[in-house]
Amino acid sequence: MATTTFFQETINDKKEDRSLEVEFGRSSFYGEDLIYLNVWGVSLILDEKTGRKLSKAMYELAGYLGYARDFPR
Repeated sequence: MATTTFFQETINDKKEDRSLEVEFGRSSFYGEDLIYLNVWGVSLILDEKTGRKLSKAMYELAGYLGYARDFPR
């Protein structure tokens, strides 16, 4: 199994005194490249359909918030 981590951080709430440990990236555990998520120590490997759905939703959110203009072209 090979993994490539794209994001690994402890994310703090904007106002509350609480945080969330988040990691995500690529995993080939099942013989194909899939997205993995690790939140609070719970690890999931998403099937391709769910990975695409999550990626699309995050991309659309980034566009809505104006973050996407910072993405490299």
